Amino acid sequence: MTTLDRHDRTDAALLDTTTAREAAPAIESWLEFQRRTLRTPGIQAAIRVGDQLVLSVALGHSDEVEGTPLRTDHLFRIASHSKTFTATSILQLVEQGKVRLDDPIEQYVAELAETALGPVTVRELLGHLGGVIRDGLNKDYWQLIGAFPDRNALIELCRSDGRVFERNEYFKYTNVGYSLLGLVVESASGSSYGDYVAANIVDRLGLINTGADWDSERAGEYAAGHTGLLEGDDVREVIPQVETRAMAAATGFYSTAEDLAVYGGAHYFGSELLIGDASKRLLQRDESLVNANGREIGRYGLGMDIVTIGDRRLVGHSGGYPGHVTRTFVDPVDQIVVSVLTNCIGGPADALATGVVKLLNLAAQPPAGTQVPSDIDARRFCGNFANLTGVISIVLLGGRLVAFFAGAPDPVDNLEELQVVDENTLAVVPSAGFGSVGEKVEFTWDPAGRPSLVRYGGSSRWPVDVFRARRTAQIAGAPLGGRDE
Repeated sequence: MTTLDRHDRTDAALLDTTTAREAAPAIESWLEFQRRTLRTPGIQAAIRVGDQLVLSVALGHSDEVEGTPLRTDHLFRIASHSKTFTATSILQLVEQGKVRLDDPIEQYVAELAETALGPVTVRELLGHLGGVIRDGLNKDYWQLIGAFPDRNALIELCRSDGRVFERNEYFKYTNVGYSLLGLVVESASGSSYGDYVAANIVDRLGLINTGADWDSERAGEYAAGHTGLLEGDDVREVIPQVETRAMAAATGFYSTAEDLAVYGGAHYFGSELLIGDASKRLLQRDESLVNANGREIGRYGLGMDIVTIGDRRLVGHSGGYPGHVTRTFVDPVDQIVVSVLTNCIGGPADALATGVVKLLNLAAQPPAGTQVPSDIDARRFCGNFANLTGVISIVLLGGRLVAFFAGAPDPVDNLEELQVVDENTLAVVPSAGFGSVGEKVEFTWDPAGRPSLVRYGGSSRWPVDVFRARRTAQIAGAPLGGRDE
């Protein structure tokens, strides 16, 4: 069996659409809490299980300065996600016999013949093993000082300063190398790069909100990019978007979380929409184990990075464009896609997508014995409950209730499982632990049947808006010197 085979995994639990839909409100609530906590202008997120879109949300603002609400069809620059489209295009051409992975780049880009980069192969470029410079000697175009290179500028920098290492000496991530792969697509197909991916990927999948580079005719549809926070009290500014020109194959694409969920589904095993399973195995297997400073810092295939969350092996890519940071994970075996897009420099897309996968993993594998009884509506217990120590979320995942700190970057790190005692009472599942394990969680309800007070392990908690309204008076009424007077 290969490393891509389900039976190699210790957690064979499948996530079905019913379970994923049940978990969707908890995931949306956690994303919105994180967005506010991390001061992220907007988050667009989608989850696809099999061929079903089980969650699609747009939270916050497209333009924070103007206060424009974000929509699920706002376009995001997805940056290095572009590499997955380029790698898929190359494998399509390989399947057609128009490209071989061991062909040298000079076979498709004649200007590189008899240069240091000329012998670098298509496979080496796909795996970032060609020793190619990352962005050039002057990469200030990334901070909008000057334009991205056109074809002539790209070729010139490759001829003069393109090689940093020998072939296969180090894994060296390179946008320049993937820009050259865009030229391979053009040479082998006889089409421009943008036209090729439009006809052979975008149109084939019906992706109405995806394209290879900035489209000025759709300028009003893009989510605004925002600057980073230089300091905690900084105010974000909107960043204009620009063409990436000859570097579109590396970093130019725009899309939405919904479109990326469909695109990710085309990389499930068994799908024949774009490439065959043999080609998928080439893209998705470990081409490089990236080690530095005595530890593994990543894994990379051909155009896709590889991440393990729990026991779930995922492929996909992140992306960082000025003002947009994005991340998509694909489980090609269990057929799950998670895509999270943010519209600011330093946006927490990777951490948020990782947290979503962890919540889905938890929902897929509920421990035995803590499921909510069928005669109890578990949703009545759910919500965010605050006190002076912070906010706890009680959510329904996989048919049982769990609690975690809403502001924690890892939602399952300090998770407590809850069991139903009666229609007004839960209990933290007995176990060893530092929290309120084994203790009661008692609910008081308002006239509408919503929680008005929660006594969690002896500590009072309230719905967030209720606690916010009472906090000042609660602090002012503190016993003097720690004693009742």
